[in-house]
Amino acid sequence: MTEKAPAPESAPDETAPARPRRRQARGERRIAQLLDAAATVFTATGYTAASTNAIAREAGVSPGTLYQFFPNKEAIAIELGGRLLERWRESHGTALIAAELDLPLEELLDSVLDPLFVFNYENPAFAVLIHGPDAPGQITQEFQAIHEGLLTRIEEILGGYLPDTPPAELSRVANTTFTIFKAGLDLALAHQGEERQGYVREIKKVLFRYLEPLFPEDAEGNCAVARARAARGPEQDTPKSPLDTP
Repeated sequence: MTEKAPAPESAPDETAPARPRRRQARGERRIAQLLDAAATVFTATGYTAASTNAIAREAGVSPGTLYQFFPNKEAIAIELGGRLLERWRESHGTALIAAELDLPLEELLDSVLDPLFVFNYENPAFAVLIHGPDAPGQITQEFQAIHEGLLTRIEEILGGYLPDTPPAELSRVANTTFTIFKAGLDLALAHQGEERQGYVREIKKVLFRYLEPLFPEDAEGNCAVARARAARGPEQDTPKSPLDTP
């Protein structure tokens, strides 16, 4: 009796999605859930002391579920850090780019610093990952690029007020200004509510008192800050700072 030839296998449908859309959406939600949990754990314990078990527990899932999406803690940190850096670039990272060089120094400090403070308040894991001694190298390299870009922009802003300052001195002033801000940011982040706002005001005072004497005076004895204020005409009501939002 003649055997029937096996039926040819049907070719795979190359137009079909790799997985159902519903499953993709469910997976994205789970990833977001795990990243939110990781941000909470990293902020509470630091990157080094954090564990995948703690992240899974915070997310309310089993470690096995976590490992379906991330092979280890480093992979979670890299994904979280990448998303935070992208959020920085898309939003508050533009603060220095948008700075107006005709602002009086007090208003310039508000315009530049307030968005930077707010971003770090809203994303505390950002500071943990970029400053952590054991944070993945990929994150620290990406932050270094942002750090260098910020320093360059600070030099450009200060150069607008101090056009005759030698480049080496301008670089030192920019580095000092940025270092004061970073140290003050850590201090402010360690407090809450009105106490935090008090530290923000003190940080701005320190920066103002450091920068204001550096600005040259004109023949009438007015510094660049006073000239900028006069050029703007009568003072108007200053918009509320985002830091004043309860």
